[in-house]
Amino acid sequence: MRKISLFIAMSLDGYIADSKGGVDWLKGHGSDDENIDTYSEFVKDIDTILMGWNTYYQIVTELSPKEWVYQDFTTYVITHNEHDSSEKIRFVNMNPVELAKSLKKENGKDIWICGGANLIQQLISEDFIDCYYITVIPTILGSGIRLFENAEHEIKLRLLHTQSYNGMTDLIYTRR
Repeated sequence: MRKISLFIAMSLDGYIADSKGGVDWLKGHGSDDENIDTYSEFVKDIDTILMGWNTYYQIVTELSPKEWVYQDFTTYVITHNEHDSSEKIRFVNMNPVELAKSLKKENGKDIWICGGANLIQQLISEDFIDCYYITVIPTILGSGIRLFENAEHEIKLRLLHTQSYNGMTDLIYTRR
């Protein structure tokens, strides 16, 4: 069965975006000689992405307006609005947990939960994320959009791997 993985960065104080939804702060504090590309390694096992509307909209209007950066994947955008889907981008109006359950049963590689916070929190509340790939950015924002908010129950994790570069720390956890 396919795994569902969260691959995301957060500030040291647990935010995935600043109070205006911005992500300009998502960088380390210099440039290490060692070129570590955790993204390319992660996506080798991914063929499907789930994201919320706000994440999709930020990508296509601000972060990469000229080109869809996830061309190699099938992306499901969860939205209440009607939009025309394409072969690679599918707009769906359904419960994210039900969508994830359905996709998990299909053949294919693993599924990446790309964002945003509401989608992530719904999957966490159902303990439906198998692996957590979290990069901690050396920034304290003080406010913004939290990654983990009001968890309904404890989820025990096991640390699989850590690495640090450019002031950032990658943490990889799986459920116990």
